[in-house]
Amino acid sequence: METESAYHCCATCIHFRVEKGTGGVSYRCSRLTYETRPDYRFQCWTPTEKVKRLMEARKSQP
Repeated sequence: METESAYHCCATCIHFRVEKGTGGVSYRCSRLTYETRPDYRFQCWTPTEKVKRLMEARKSQP
């Protein structure tokens, strides 16, 4: 799906977490339990509700 690929990245997934600590900011996947980056892509991607709405809106545009 073309629309999905435009949004598919860790930062738009329900499992993406931003953790702020004394060493700075880290990004983590709560499902896979390891560090990631906002622009990484994994097959387990589950978009947030907001992203789902954006994809639907884009799909309905001519």
